[in-house]
Amino acid sequence: MYELKVVSRFAAAHQLRMVAEKCENLHGHNWKVEAHIAGKKLNDAGVLMDFGEIKIHLREIIESLDHKFLNELNLFDDGNPSSENIARYIAETLSAKITTPGARISRVGVWESDDSCATYIMP
Repeated sequence: MYELKVVSRFAAAHQLRMVAEKCENLHGHNWKVEAHIAGKKLNDAGVLMDFGEIKIHLREIIESLDHKFLNELNLFDDGNPSSENIARYIAETLSAKITTPGARISRVGVWESDDSCATYIMP
């Protein structure tokens, strides 16, 4: 099994509901995103897929989040724009964009600080 990882970053604000009192205040983060793509076989060029293709797709997703108030986006109407929900959103959206045979999104980690990360593992 091979696994590729692409890292990206964005800045955004959110306001969580029904969590620790401090997090219910409007606040922002400089988020770091780690997208992992897995597969069993390499192509004829000896790669799972082109890193550039992954970066293009991830950049499109990140642009929809960057410098936004996440609570105002329709993306999180069904729940808090938490690190967990952001990781799931990015994983599912990126998964729909990856069409390389044998490659799939395995997980996405979203860091809201240097020491706090939520990871969504694709089923």
